[in-house]
Amino acid sequence: MHISDFMDMSLLQKIQDRFSDATGLAAIAVDEEGNYITEGSNFTDFCMEYTRKSKEGCRRCVKCDNECTGTYFCHAGLMDFSNDIVVDGVKLGAMIGGQVLPMEPEEEKFREIARELGINEEAYIEALHKVPVRTEKSIRAAAEFLGIVVNQMVNLEYLKSKDSKRLASFDEDLKSATDSVESIRKNTRKLDDISTKQNILSLNASIEAARAGTSGAGFAVVAKQMGELSQQSKTIYQEIERLSEEIHKSVIKMNGK
Repeated sequence: MHISDFMDMSLLQKIQDRFSDATGLAAIAVDEEGNYITEGSNFTDFCMEYTRKSKEGCRRCVKCDNECTGTYFCHAGLMDFSNDIVVDGVKLGAMIGGQVLPMEPEEEKFREIARELGINEEAYIEALHKVPVRTEKSIRAAAEFLGIVVNQMVNLEYLKSKDSKRLASFDEDLKSATDSVESIRKNTRKLDDISTKQNILSLNASIEAARAGTSGAGFAVVAKQMGELSQQSKTIYQEIERLSEEIHKSVIKMNGK
């Protein structure tokens, strides 16, 4: 099961974009295999163009993304987050991001990081000053809020999709039941007609037996039994028809007609 199987991804993208606009935190959604399923919101060159594009920086970032959950500090001192997206107890992906500073940066510390990563110090510091600064408390609160909102929204969409499929199946079963009941009603009327004809034949046989006198005595017994059987069948068919009509009314009521 994938999020895109039941989720309008444009809605997820909209929530993510609005979150980033409101908080300054970067954000992006990934599936259970780590593949991006939304476009990144508010990511800066500091991480994407410099840190991650350096060999050592990429190695550290990938290690961090794979091992960290919740809100945490990356190797460069920025705060990141990773919130699992869980449906029916199954992890379908995560909302990841952050890339914000919990305090004003110490420039010399980041120059040292640039040297460790083997990237241009001045370009790195220039990119650093474009990174949003938020308090640690607000960063943690915003990340937690996004996780709650996304999980509730995804689970709601999943339930809506599940209910929609159930309703479609119910409608199909209801139509099948309606058709079956109608078929029973038609066949019961045919059997009732047959019973009526049997009764007429029994009556005619009784008349002919009476005309034959003693020689038609055996035939009269058969005619009588045939008449009794016809009457019993008619009673049974009428009861079936009555029950079928009740079922038919119930099905029609369920169908909202």
